[in-house]
This record gives sequence, structure tokens and C-alpha cells, in this order.
Amino acid sequence: MIETSIPPIGASGLFRWSWRQLTSMRTALILLMLLAIAAIPGSLVPQRTQNPFRVQAFFAAHRQLALVLDKLRLFDVFGSPWFSSIYLLLFISLVGCVLPRSFSHGKAMRARPPATPSNLSRLEHHTSWVIETNRDTALSRARTALKKRRFRLYDQDGSISAEKGFLRETGNLIFHLSLVLMLVAMALGALQGVKGEAIIVEGETFIDSPTSYDNLTPGRFFDTSHLTPFSIRVNQFIPTYDPATGMPLDYTVKATVSQAGNLREATIKVNHPLEFGSTNVYLQANGYAPLVTVRDGAGQIVLKGPVPFLPQDGNLTSIGAIKVPDALPTQLGFFGSFLPTAVMDKVRGGYSSFPDALNPRLLLSGWQGNLGLDTGIPQSVYRLDSSKMTRIGLKSLAVGEQWVLPNGAGSISFDGWVRWVNIQVARDPGKGFALAGALLAILGLMMSLFIRRRRIWVRVFDAEDGARIEVAGLARSQAPGLEDEINEFVRALKEGAS
Repeated sequence: MIETSIPPIGASGLFRWSWRQLTSMRTALILLMLLAIAAIPGSLVPQRTQNPFRVQAFFAAHRQLALVLDKLRLFDVFGSPWFSSIYLLLFISLVGCVLPRSFSHGKAMRARPPATPSNLSRLEHHTSWVIETNRDTALSRARTALKKRRFRLYDQDGSISAEKGFLRETGNLIFHLSLVLMLVAMALGALQGVKGEAIIVEGETFIDSPTSYDNLTPGRFFDTSHLTPFSIRVNQFIPTYDPATGMPLDYTVKATVSQAGNLREATIKVNHPLEFGSTNVYLQANGYAPLVTVRDGAGQIVLKGPVPFLPQDGNLTSIGAIKVPDALPTQLGFFGSFLPTAVMDKVRGGYSSFPDALNPRLLLSGWQGNLGLDTGIPQSVYRLDSSKMTRIGLKSLAVGEQWVLPNGAGSISFDGWVRWVNIQVARDPGKGFALAGALLAILGLMMSLFIRRRRIWVRVFDAEDGARIEVAGLARSQAPGLEDEINEFVRALKEGAS
């Protein structure tokens, strides 16, 4: 027995094998599925970039589990090395798979149709007949009829090869290239984009600087010093509600915009943002900010102005916290509920029956003690940490009423209310690429679904009474419609001969 030794594959051979495996369509589909699975924890586990307070609360409630999740980078899924690795591998796989196919398809489109088979009777929908004309005239009529039907032709001695439907594969490639374009758009948005949110009370001004945002998420390579310089003063927020159902009909923000020293009046509506180059300002939400005046035990005003409350339902029943760290002799805090159209129920308690402020009331729970603001742990401005405080009472206030706190702790008055709006400032340099990718994906999908690739061959023989014509065809993947097209083509030839 002769023994044969297999030569070692070597580093270059291993690289070629790995590259072929990575750039196969099967690998691309597996990576696409892995990317979808890897994104699931991002919606189940709170993310630091979106809600750091929920992450902090998760650590406080589940310390050991949070440490494990933190080591796995599950609190920053979309910035983790393992998610980025899947994303980059998918990008390389798609590029390495689609681009060679595109070059090969381009060569195939420029190549001539295949030669006429020697035996057409073995092909689909074969038919033949005799006409009273010579062979050249019959071939000329067949050539004209095929050109009218936009077939690519290859003339041979006594036969014609015709091919049509190459755009089907073109559409398939366009669809896959659009996925690459959308991955590029996602990468640009994640690296060079920025997204932030801020609450602006009527009469106040927002300046596009990092300190003005309630939540700012810049891209990995975005420098916050390059924020678009502009300011927005919210003059008035005008909501319109259906009187019967309370459903919102329209939201309008009247604002004064300043950019590069130029002032102009502007209107912001839902789905009609302000535009500053590649930066858009969207209207996201709205609510109420009660106007309060708080005096401490010495009678000094320690807080005066609007305090934004967060809506909890469609009728804008809102909750919030009023924190007074400068009050003497002890710090004061109030957990409140603002009811635009107050209804008091023995079972449900206080709630709002309509989103507009028809009968506003402020329900307060007063506390005194240590607010915990000097612990170094960040707190939400809408929540009150009462773990080191003592409750001093409950009170319901109408506009203009005052609550004098017991034991000389001070007082709080409900002076009225104003509205606030929540705006989102988004800069996404990849949105144009994402739109182009989505449109190309739809176009490519339609082309691959509705275009059929097929071939038709025509051979003409000299006969005693004229010329004998043979016609047959072949459809790629047995696509329907070839029989009807051949019948129409044969009918056109016979009508032309008659």
C-alpha cells in the first residue's frame, strides 16, 4: 500500500479557508441572527447611557447579580466589545460576500447569452412549425420580436439565443448592499452622532451646551464642544384636546430661536422638528410644572418658581418632588401629585379626569430631615429619598392656598402652574445613508420578487415549402410565465408571417 502524506495547509491556506467561511452567506445569516439575539439584553437590562438611575437602583436591589452583569457589560450592551465584535464580523461578512458576487454579476451581464442547444425538443415548451418564407427573413422577424421584448440576443448560424431577467439577480445584490449601507449608517450614528433630552418650562430658554441637558448621549468619537450653537426660548405651549374623549388633537410650541446672533420665531409640532443643519429638535412630551413658594422656619423664601412634574397617565395626573435643602432649621421635602382637573374619589383617591387644567389641585406629602443630597450618590429630581426624613403631614392645595407646616418648619403655597415641554436634540450623520439603504432594500426586494429570468432559443431550418422554425425556452428556478411568453412570441411570429 502506498502511503500519501497530506501537505500542511500553512498560514496562507488557513487564512483563505477562514476568509471563505466568514464571507459565506450562511455565516452572514448566522451573524445577523446573533446580532438580533445580542440586542435582546439591551431592552431587558437598564442601560447606563439611557437611564443611569435605573442602573443605580438595580445595584441597590440586586448587588451580587449586578456585579456579574456589569462584568459581562450588560449595562452597556451596544458599547460592549462582544456586541461590537458581532457587528464588525457581520459587516465584513456582508462586504466580502456581496462585493465579489457583484463583480461576477457585472461580468455575466456583459457576457453573451449561451449558445443554442443542439436538441431544442428536450427543453421546456418546445414548438415548431413551417412558414412560407426563407430562413433569413424568419430569423430577422424573430430578432425583431425578441428585441421588442427587451431580450439580449446572440446571433449564430441559423439560430438566435435570447436571454432576459438579469435584473432579478441585480435586485438581490442591491438588497444585500443596502444592508451594508444601513450598517454604515448605524456605525456613523453610534460614532459621530449625539442625542440629548431636556425639559423646558414656558418662559425659559434652552442653550445647546452639555450642562443644559437632562440626559446627553454623545457618540464614541463625538466631541461635545462641537455641539451646534443655538438657543430656544419656549414662549408658549398650546395643546388641543377632544372635549368628549380628552384625546390630544394637536401640540404646538411657539418658540424664539437664536442662532449665530439671528433671532426668529419658530413653531415646533409633533413630526415637524426644528432643523439646524444635521441637528433636529423634536417635540417629545409635555406636562405641568406647579408654581410654588417655600418659606423656612425663619420666614425666608428658600424656593420660588416652577417645579416640573412627570405625567403618569393620559389625563396628565403628574407626580414630582420638591426639595428644599437650604431650609432652616431642617431640610424640607415634598412629594406631590398635580391634578389638572381634580376629582376626589374614596376608592381611587385623587386623580385627573381631563388633561387640560380646568380644576387644578396640588396634593402634597411633607417631610423634614436629611434629603441625602450630600452623599455623593446622584438622585433623580423627580423622586424624594425619605429614608432619613420624618413625615410632617398631608395637604391638598388649590391655586392661591398656603400650607403652614407644623412645629414652625415653614410654609408652602401653590401659586399656579405653567406647562413644560420635553425636547429631543438629535444629530445623526448616518440618517441619509439609512434612508437610502431602506429605499434600496425595498427596490431590490421588489426586483428580486417580480422579475423572472428566462431564456428563449430560436432555430430556423430550410424546408421544401419555406422555413421550419423551432422555439424552446428555459426558466431559472422554474419561474412561472415562460409558457405564456413563448406562446405570445410564437403568435407574433405567425402573425408577422401572415
